[in-house]
Amino acid sequence: MCRRTLLFLIGVTATAALAAGCGSSGSSKHSGSAGAKPVHGPLIGVTFDGPVLSPMVNLTQQIDRAAQSGAESLRVAIDWDQVQPYAAIGQVPSGQRSQFQVIGGVPTRFAALDQLMAIAAHFRMSVLPVVEYTPRWDASQPGRRASPPKRVAPFAAFLTALVKRYGPGGTFWDAHPELPHLPVHMWQIWNEPHFTSYWTKQPFAASYVALLRAAHGAIKAADPTAKVVLAGLADFSWQYLDQIYHQPGARNLFDIVAIHPYTARAQGVITILQRARQVMDKSGDAQKPILATEITWPSSQGKAPPQFGVSTTEAQQAQRISQVMPLLQANASKLHLTGFYWYTWMGNESPSGHPYGFNFAGLEKYVSGTVMVKPALAVFKRQALRIEGCASKTVAVSCAG
Repeated sequence: MCRRTLLFLIGVTATAALAAGCGSSGSSKHSGSAGAKPVHGPLIGVTFDGPVLSPMVNLTQQIDRAAQSGAESLRVAIDWDQVQPYAAIGQVPSGQRSQFQVIGGVPTRFAALDQLMAIAAHFRMSVLPVVEYTPRWDASQPGRRASPPKRVAPFAAFLTALVKRYGPGGTFWDAHPELPHLPVHMWQIWNEPHFTSYWTKQPFAASYVALLRAAHGAIKAADPTAKVVLAGLADFSWQYLDQIYHQPGARNLFDIVAIHPYTARAQGVITILQRARQVMDKSGDAQKPILATEITWPSSQGKAPPQFGVSTTEAQQAQRISQVMPLLQANASKLHLTGFYWYTWMGNESPSGHPYGFNFAGLEKYVSGTVMVKPALAVFKRQALRIEGCASKTVAVSCAG
């Protein structure tokens, strides 16, 4: 889906962000309240993109609210094009050089991602990065961010840098001993490469698997315990998954399959996941888990064209959540479904001359500078806390005491 990258996070330090607007979860609750108990059930997450990452929104308050609403994990796009936009330090404009440090010869800016990681850790929220988009200097089609890289080695080097910063023993955690140690353990490699808006080379499977092979090698070398998550697959996802499996050696290059089961009905989500499971079983991966890394119903009816043929009202969006979350819980064991993420936390529903359906997918909405909660959020919270066995939460990893 359309995403806004971490480059546009509020330009303040993580410490200052945490000092402002922490709501009910102050620093004394880093490790949960006395008597708190761990949550259970499949991992429940939300995607943070779009306006929630803009300077107009208090990111700390939003992550606090997500944790209280039952979210345990944030799925966030890391835009390679924005983190490493230049191939060499000499190409960086002099006024921007203070933003960069040179990693493996490439100027790299981590400040925005550092901030999000710090705030997420404060609320004990794990992060699932989706690493995507090619900088111009390594694009096979320069100027098109969805272009496959012309060389896979720079992408592999970028992943190595990310793991060494945010993975176990990462330099970010060494630099912030005051934070709960919550390293990244899962890395998702690209998003929906079967669409030209994310991967210009079609058919996609061979070139995507070549990138996946380099990514897998880099991640496992830097952190042998890390899990490599396949790119999220939407539309006829099980067919695209089968195309990946038909690439030589592909099944050894990922630990978790990611599916985006977009469909009109809640039961259809289970049907799509079952089809993916059948492909995995047939391909010798019966024990490999699935993550549903995007599930949604945009409340775009009468406001924007349907996406994947799906359009609801706000009331219908809330109803679908009340239907699908119990189904996901009930079928998790059979599907080997390890978790799911709602797309998205906050949509930009400001008036636009070119309305886009997924702008209306949020549990909250941003309208011309104002953040408003939609009916879907209360239902999501109720269902998430029920699945997790919590009456309430203040941090992501445990029920309140």
